[in-house]
Amino acid sequence: MHQIIQCVPNFSEGRDLEKIDKIVAPFRGKAGVKLLDYSNDEDHNRVVVTVVGEREALKAAVVEAVGIASQLIDMTKHEGQHPRMGATDVIPFIPIKNATMEECVALSKEVASLIYDKFAVPSFLYEKSASASTRENLANVRKGQFEGMAEKIKAPEWTPDFGTTIHPTAGITAIGARMPLVAFNVNLNTNDLEIANKIAKNVRHLSGGLRYCKALGIALEERGIVQISMNMTDFTKTPLYRAFELIRIEAQRYGVSIVGSEIIGLVPMDALIATSEYYLGIEEFSYEQVLEKRIME
Repeated sequence: MHQIIQCVPNFSEGRDLEKIDKIVAPFRGKAGVKLLDYSNDEDHNRVVVTVVGEREALKAAVVEAVGIASQLIDMTKHEGQHPRMGATDVIPFIPIKNATMEECVALSKEVASLIYDKFAVPSFLYEKSASASTRENLANVRKGQFEGMAEKIKAPEWTPDFGTTIHPTAGITAIGARMPLVAFNVNLNTNDLEIANKIAKNVRHLSGGLRYCKALGIALEERGIVQISMNMTDFTKTPLYRAFELIRIEAQRYGVSIVGSEIIGLVPMDALIATSEYYLGIEEFSYEQVLEKRIME
């Protein structure tokens, strides 16, 4: 591939494996597109797909998947712990190799136009593609979720960038271009969701916490615990270990401890190296010292 762009579409189905397989199918066996990973979560009722490809091939595959999701997912019946507003909830494009942010912004607008023309699924542009500063933050865009979106878009400041009405069953999608994001979750040994919400409030940037960190509390009912679910929007400026340690500190006041963490989807090696350096006290470690990296050269 001469040009590589990453896309991480999130679909609002994490329980029906047959539906998930159909939604993911457009990313398999296509020239110019490579499916790297997909991860479904039953509590969140969501599947996160990670795919890379050349511009036109990636665009075609994403649009096809959105069409399938809009047919298979009925948002009027959807329930899950994760905030959501559409069958295809969010589509971010990320420049990886020989691609610019400007090219990804243009691609996001083309996809937004296509999915409205083909499937009548409207969209908001967010992050680097946003048409207004109030639309940059995905949390602001998604506020109200599917149930409140038909009313929300009546306000002039929340008119969709593409489309005019919410799709009755597929809702609305957020589409944009952004830096690489790490979906990083930390689990606590309590089932008290209020504690998780208080900790998330103190960790996320929006309410005075860490820059480049979005966080919310989520109940993992099957495990009987709660989770701080985070999106680290720039791990080079706010590393994972800093969020992990702040959660540990905040949890102590409630007599709660961390029992584990997880990364959803793929993660840049540099994010893990920075964390290793911190916890192991490694001095002057370099990505060039990673065996697999040297083998792949």
